Parts: sequence; C-alpha cells; structure tokens
Amino acid sequence: MRQQKLPPTRASLRSHAAARMTSLTLRPLTTVVPPTRPGLLVARRIVATSLAVLGPGLPGSRVVRVDRSTPRGPSVRGEWVRGPRARRDDAVILYVHGSAYTLCSARTHRGITTRLSQATGLPVFACDYRLAPRHRFPSAADDVRAAYEWLLAEGHDPGRIVLAGDSAGGHLVVDLALQLLQEGARPPAVLALFSPLFDPTFELAAARERLRRDPMISAARAQRLLDLYFGEEDRAAPRLRLSFDGAGAFPPTLVQAGGREMMAADAEELARALVEAGGRCELEVWPGQMHVFQALARVVPEAALAIARAADFVVAELDAVERRGSFELLEGA
Repeated sequence: MRQQKLPPTRASLRSHAAARMTSLTLRPLTTVVPPTRPGLLVARRIVATSLAVLGPGLPGSRVVRVDRSTPRGPSVRGEWVRGPRARRDDAVILYVHGSAYTLCSARTHRGITTRLSQATGLPVFACDYRLAPRHRFPSAADDVRAAYEWLLAEGHDPGRIVLAGDSAGGHLVVDLALQLLQEGARPPAVLALFSPLFDPTFELAAARERLRRDPMISAARAQRLLDLYFGEEDRAAPRLRLSFDGAGAFPPTLVQAGGREMMAADAEELARALVEAGGRCELEVWPGQMHVFQALARVVPEAALAIARAADFVVAELDAVERRGSFELLEGA
C-alpha cells in the first residue's frame, strides 16, 4: 500500500511570497515583450534563465542528448534524463514540456525531469518539439508522436510507458493518448499532467482570470502566444478541444494545478470530461500555487511534495499493470 502524499490545505509563506514577486516582476514584463520573433528570443532567454535559477536540475543527474532530426517533417529530438539514484529500467517516462508551444525545451525543464526521474526511479525521455511561430499546428503534436513511436521501436512496451507533461505539453500528451485509442492501438500505462492546457480557445482560463488575477501572465497575452501555434485552426474541433467521447479505456490520469493560476479551470474541466467519459482521473488543485509550480523547486516547498505525489501515482499504476499482467499469465497457464 503506497503512502499518500496529499496536497496541503494551505499554501506556505514562501509560496505566497513567490507569487507576489512574480506578479510584480514577470507579469509586467510579459506586457512589454512583443510576440514577434525578436521578442520571443528575448522571452526564451528570460524563461530559461529563470528556470535555471528557480528550479535547476538535480546535481548528479545524467543527461544524454538524442537528435535524429530530419530536414522536413517530424523528428525525434530530446534528452534521456536519469536523476540521482534512478536505477529502474522496467518502464520509461515520456515527458513533454510546455510554455505555449513557443518558449521552452527539454533543457529548461530539467528541474522537473530530473526530480521526476529520481522520485520514480525511472529514466525520462524529455521530448523537444518544433516551436511556433516557425512551426505551427500540428508540428509539435507530430514530433511528440514521433518520439513515442521511437520508444516503441526501441523495444518499450506501451504498458510500461508513462506520458507526462505540463501546460501545452499536457495538451500534447492527452492528444497523443486519444489518437492512439482512436486508432485501436494499445494506450500507455498512465498519465501525469501538471497545469495542463485543455481549452485552446482559452475561454475557460480567461473566465477564471476575471475572478482572480494570475500572477504570471494575463489571459490576453497567453492567448496571443497560443495564436502563434494554432493560427486559424478551428479550436473547437475535437482534436484541439480534446473530446473524450468513446475514450473509456483512457489511461488512469493524475492532474495537478495551482489554485492561483487561471488554468486551474482547464485542469478542472479536463478531469470532469474524462470522468464523465468513463475514465479515471485524480485532480489536485494545490492552494496558493502558480502555473507549473512543480518547476520552482528552489523557491516553493510544495514543488517537491507535488512531484513526490505524482511519482507515487505513477509507480502505483505501473505496479497495478504488472500485477494484472501476472494474473493474466497465471490464468492462461
């Protein structure tokens, strides 16, 4: 029986201080950096520096780059990550980073991937995908699918693959799982999502921000970033709006979000839609936390608790898959 690590009932003083500082620094900065190519280069440097300072990778982690780029079309790029003392090889995590399809990389998210690897004991393949505005929908989704197919080609069984992602990466992860189910393919074992994007129209997030200001960015500015990827695509289409109709076999899913962020509305709606479709989803809204607070390990004490909780969920579900497989083998003997 796993020991539950449930969200605290109130935010720490450090979390409140971090949100206040973010509201006074990062949010105003997002209003003056334009969503142009030069502006995005500046934004990428700011985000990369901030994450390196506030949530660096764990010392002692091993990182191996993978680059199987092709001149055109989907490519497999990213890095294998093993946190300190991560020794298991019976399963693998495919991690997909977020930041509105425009800003981040596998490297910027080592604060999460190294800690998730250490907490689960598993290797993590952190996927890099082509970024907007140069590459628009469905480029990112195609690259994530290519990474998943590569893992299969490398001998990884779908029932031993974990999909994890944050923000826009969460949308990409759910999209991949739904595509596999619609094709009749065996789905991955389990999903872990941090502040996932669910509604690409951003109407849910905008409505939530009207009730409570997000410390990081306004809904209008975030929407402009999403526009760089989705362009003129119909965001109410089933693939973009992530319809779970007929997805009763969807893998067990953990969704974590912060109580201060506008995208908590997306997390809540995703969980509701999945459960209504017959799936199993555990939703955790952590009081007082910001968007993808799991990446802020050096600042927010709840980050480590949330990663530990996600690791517990992942390991328990993988163990359950293994037990079911063993039982089926005994029945067939």
